Amino acid sequence: MERNHEVTSVQMLLDENGELHEPGWSRKMLQKYDRRMIKAPKWRIKEWDYYLVLGKDFGAAFTISDDGYIGLQSVSLLHFGDHPWEHTETVLNAFPMGKLNLPQDSSGGVTEYKDKRLHMRFAVGNGQRRIQCVFRNFYEGKPFKCDITLQQPDMESMVIATPWDKKHAFYYNQKINCMRASGYILFDGKRYEFDPASDFGTLDWGRGVWTYDNTWHWGSGNADIDGNSFGFNIGYGFGNTSAASENVLFYNGKVHKLDDVTFHIPSSGYMDPWQFTSSDGRFEMDFVPALDRAANLDYKVIVSDQHQVFGKMSGTAILDDGTAIRIKDVLCFAEKVHNRY
Repeated sequence: MERNHEVTSVQMLLDENGELHEPGWSRKMLQKYDRRMIKAPKWRIKEWDYYLVLGKDFGAAFTISDDGYIGLQSVSLLHFGDHPWEHTETVLNAFPMGKLNLPQDSSGGVTEYKDKRLHMRFAVGNGQRRIQCVFRNFYEGKPFKCDITLQQPDMESMVIATPWDKKHAFYYNQKINCMRASGYILFDGKRYEFDPASDFGTLDWGRGVWTYDNTWHWGSGNADIDGNSFGFNIGYGFGNTSAASENVLFYNGKVHKLDDVTFHIPSSGYMDPWQFTSSDGRFEMDFVPALDRAANLDYKVIVSDQHQVFGKMSGTAILDDGTAIRIKDVLCFAEKVHNRY
């Protein structure tokens, strides 16, 4: 199979043996995920919806997830002013194993989590995505509240079906960038307003059966360039990517496929400047970090070492037709995560 194989036909994601029909990437969710066709144990199945919404100097991230023997429901508030800070609050659930009933398709329905402290709801329909959240005692006894709408007109996305070198293990993922954001966040007496002229949301929708020990790199950003929407998704470490990488550019609703992108993280530390280079010369960037959203969990069986670094990206990206898109100081993130779970 050729490198960066594009899937173009509608089909079931898995065959009768619980293996991927056709590894590769696509512009829309053509392959149909059905949890019942998975042959691995329920406790190995991982499903999540993750949204990141960034404004000019603030942002928020939201996760509803069912990772088999554990559920992690989390909200992050990010502030990138003169003194950058963030707070992430996570609710853990034991052995959800499908009880959250996460949608099997990203294009509609409701993803919801509710307990006495946290109510988070993602609703999809009518060309938009709505994120609503009330988190009591989010930080220092103060509540977090938001109501955010992301516009999703007919637009291409990055979808990838990736196997692991282990029986019944696979990763099915969609990244939707460049969704213009409106709405607000309320916290500690302050109202944060999103402006759709400049602010965007991103969806990371994942379903699959993962192997136990993985290290991945992922980066994503969006910007308005003279009224044109531009975004990128870069990453590796998610299984066997010999069929396709997930590296793409987004420009005015169309996807432009990249080959390999390398993250050059300085050995001196995550907060020193990074560089990004590409095998095809189409993504050459400098990255100046502003905030490291670091998390280190060690529950012996479950171990997670995460560095999601937010900062400003500058450089040149080349579209499929050779057009050079030059960006300067675009707020985005790049991360390195090592999980054993």
